[in-house]
Amino acid sequence: MAQISDSTGLAELAHQEYQAGDYDNSEQHCMQLWRQEPDNTGVLLLLSSIHFQCRRLERSAYFSQLAIKQNPMLAEAYSNLGNVFKERGQLQEALENYRHAVRLKPDFIDGYINLAAALVAAGDMEQAVQAYVTALQYNPDLYCVRSDLGNLLKALGRLDEAKTCYLKAIETQPNFAVAWSNLGCVFNAQGEIWLAIHHFEKAVALDPNFLDAYINLGNVLKEARIFDRAVAAYLRALNLSPNHAVVHGNLACVYYEQGLIDLAIDTYKRAIELQPNFPDAYCNLANALKEKGKVVEAEECYNTALKLSPTHADSLNNLANIKREQGNTEEAVKLYLKALEVYPEFAVAHSNLASVLQQQGKLHEALMHYKEAIRISPTFADAYSNMGNTLKEMQDIQGALQCYTRAIQINPAFADAHSNLASIHKDSGNIPEAIASYRIALKLKPDFPDAYCNLAHCLQIVCDWTDYSSRMKRLVHIVKDQLAKNRLPSVHPHHSMLYPLSHKMRKAIAARHANLCLEKINVLHKPPYDHPKELKEPKGRLRVGYVSSDFGNHPTSHLMQSIPGFHDRDNVEVFCYSLSPDDGTTFRAKINAEAEHCIDLSQIPCNGKAADKIFADGIDILVNMNGYTKGARNELFALRPAPIQVMWLGYPGTSGATFMDYILTDEVTSPLNLADQYSENLAYMPNTFFIGDHMQMFPHLKEKLLVEVDGKVSDNNIMLNGVNLEALKHSGQLKTITYTAAHGETTDNNDGSPGQVTFEVMSLPVQPILQTMAQTGLSHSCINDVVIQNGVTTNQTNNKAATGEEIPQNIIISARSQYGLPEDAVIYCNFNQLYKIDPQTLHMWIEILKQVPDGVLWLLRFPAVGETNVLQTAANAGLSPGRIIFSPVAPKEEHVRRGQLADVCLDTPLCNGHTTGMDVLWAGTPMVTLLGETLASRVASSQLNTLGCPELIAKTSEDYIRIASKLGTDKAHLQAMRAKVWKARLTSPLFNCKTYARNMELLYRKMWQKYVNGEEASHIVDTSRHRKAL
Repeated sequence: MAQISDSTGLAELAHQEYQAGDYDNSEQHCMQLWRQEPDNTGVLLLLSSIHFQCRRLERSAYFSQLAIKQNPMLAEAYSNLGNVFKERGQLQEALENYRHAVRLKPDFIDGYINLAAALVAAGDMEQAVQAYVTALQYNPDLYCVRSDLGNLLKALGRLDEAKTCYLKAIETQPNFAVAWSNLGCVFNAQGEIWLAIHHFEKAVALDPNFLDAYINLGNVLKEARIFDRAVAAYLRALNLSPNHAVVHGNLACVYYEQGLIDLAIDTYKRAIELQPNFPDAYCNLANALKEKGKVVEAEECYNTALKLSPTHADSLNNLANIKREQGNTEEAVKLYLKALEVYPEFAVAHSNLASVLQQQGKLHEALMHYKEAIRISPTFADAYSNMGNTLKEMQDIQGALQCYTRAIQINPAFADAHSNLASIHKDSGNIPEAIASYRIALKLKPDFPDAYCNLAHCLQIVCDWTDYSSRMKRLVHIVKDQLAKNRLPSVHPHHSMLYPLSHKMRKAIAARHANLCLEKINVLHKPPYDHPKELKEPKGRLRVGYVSSDFGNHPTSHLMQSIPGFHDRDNVEVFCYSLSPDDGTTFRAKINAEAEHCIDLSQIPCNGKAADKIFADGIDILVNMNGYTKGARNELFALRPAPIQVMWLGYPGTSGATFMDYILTDEVTSPLNLADQYSENLAYMPNTFFIGDHMQMFPHLKEKLLVEVDGKVSDNNIMLNGVNLEALKHSGQLKTITYTAAHGETTDNNDGSPGQVTFEVMSLPVQPILQTMAQTGLSHSCINDVVIQNGVTTNQTNNKAATGEEIPQNIIISARSQYGLPEDAVIYCNFNQLYKIDPQTLHMWIEILKQVPDGVLWLLRFPAVGETNVLQTAANAGLSPGRIIFSPVAPKEEHVRRGQLADVCLDTPLCNGHTTGMDVLWAGTPMVTLLGETLASRVASSQLNTLGCPELIAKTSEDYIRIASKLGTDKAHLQAMRAKVWKARLTSPLFNCKTYARNMELLYRKMWQKYVNGEEASHIVDTSRHRKAL
């Protein structure tokens, strides 16, 4: 140690050594100087500081107090003493000393800085800000202090002010890496990701050993999903600090996001090895293990995290996710609630809890939690998307659309939101928009089963069969894989009939949805209902409850609206439970008037309470008319409020449910050799299980008056229909034309003998009238002083008659020319939605048209966007232009009536025309069908068999083409078959609702008798009459 005798030199040396951190030598020189100059307060201050740096707090305080004793006005001594008190945690004493220091010396910058630090420790942030501001007023160039002020303002949420501080610090000292990094933090907090990245990169460029800046850079790159650069940043941080557990944990998170799950697991384990008490790492390791399918190990890791930190919200939330996936929704809800108790502002837990509540049918509660998640995190795209799902289920389509759109605005790469948006478009009929959105979702997330299967369905709707075979193979593989993993399949039960799935797979798809209903009701904790074995109705009548969301203007009501009124009141007491509000139509009014009891369950949204109502009504047989169609509430049936539960009419397949006992069907639709397709027991109607109310709805089509034009008469070129044609008949000369009906095979509904059909014919000047109607849209005209209604403008004159709610009172003219149909051509028609057509069906139709040179095919724009695809496929197959003609979808009455203009209906084998089959048969047009194996593909065969026309049922595609082509080329055969259908529709059981209702009652009695006898539900196939099996 150098020996310096003069005090000035000694003081300078001591200060130099202090600045260099050489506290021992600095102390020795100070002590030497103090012995020489006992009153030197500067030496006392330096000794105080040396002892403070060496954590000898008592000695530091001692020298500060000596300095104050010698000079009570010495501000620096009070500041040093404040440092000692602050270090001891005596903040009040520290603050008193700092404040005294700056009072003694108002321009004491270090005093203000120390005061600010103590105020921060004491939680007085605003006063701390003011202390920093005062220090900077005396020296604006203190960039470190300005950066500290920025940190404080950032912590207070005053980001713009913090940003100004950091910018000023950088302006003062451009190479100040800390300020660049801090500014990056502000930009990150403000969502300016690219600016944040730039500033962090600048910080590490200025200081390549700046650990925190590398960590910050890695974090922001991770959040921005720029994973490769995030990995590089974290690895650079680990070069600087190899045992930094948090960085290992963050790096593992990036590997996880990159799909490098094994590497992520190893890296999480390294983080835990470095820091065993690291609940975040255990939680994230569990996430990775779960991703690998190691659910048990994942659960153990979550529990370990919770042992280390019982209030670890992420682990509570993620463990809840596992419980939910295991079907333990109650435990999941408890864990989500615990996570929210620990951390009420946990947006993800709010969203997850909402999802479970939605699954349980508690939609309003779910909506509340989604809104809370979004309040907490306004850019929470998942919450917006899931809230959209809830709103969609609540029928708030516009609200759902806004949610999905907002989710995509927040995160344009959010595949689920694009898929959900697509579903809204799909349900709204905007198929091109749906296809575009599903394709975006799949581009973002190629392995996305829901999006893929929904896209496949959309393409089916518009007859886009590009890569059809490979698409079907992949769809089947997806469903098979999901069923094997016990997941809810991406193909809806109602769509399963459209794809080449096995019967076992279709049944399993339905069963998964049925099990979902059971899961929803489990949370209600309702004990099972106790059903008596005796009838509650005093007169011994069966109480039958029909449950449907379609009691209104819907095909189901068009089919069965008269059944409640035709039930024998001595046998059955009829209850109709509507799942939808009254739509104001006469369909609803008729059901309300003719059923003894009508209950609007849409006003009872709670399934438990709704089921209680059904049980309280003493229902003996409860009939499910929805299945898995829109508006269904199968949860009601899962609660079993009735002892016997039956599927009927509204859904073309099995429910797959253990809680449905029977399905009303028939031996053609559901032969016993196909019984394994159904979870229900088969209950056979003696004829077809299908029914149509056409006899009551469209009595004006029971007869038609043909029009002779230029000496030619056709039964389907121009005709007039009306409930009263007498005035027109009396206005001119009538003649008749008679056709002999085909006799065909002998069946239960056809004795095999030929019959005759006679039509009345008039020669009327209709051509100019039709021309005028087409050119001007004229709705009425007069023929022989009798008012004639334009058949394509009925909705303009009487909307209720157009929809089928009322019987038209006018005489209506229908003509091929109104639809651009050739007068002399053989018109084949199909009025189904286009999704029922598959490539094989269209190619059969094209082959038929090739064999029938004067044949054309009449289809509907259902939807319009499918027309181009169908025409293009036909052209590619060599069909001449003009051979396929499209018309718009028409109101119900016109839709049925214009079926008279066709010669033959070509049914869709994939999924038959069920209601449309009844419509075209009521119009008197023969229908050719191909017998399939599913319920949906056998209904038309059942209808034709009941009509007495089994010769129109093909067993093979070659047979189908042969039958249809013969009808087109053999005009006499065609006319005979048309006469047969025209006659049979009025005499066969097919449209006889009264007989149908009686046959239902007989079946209901058989079901009830089994129940009373204590027998298990079983097939009821003895119909007391036998038909030839198909």
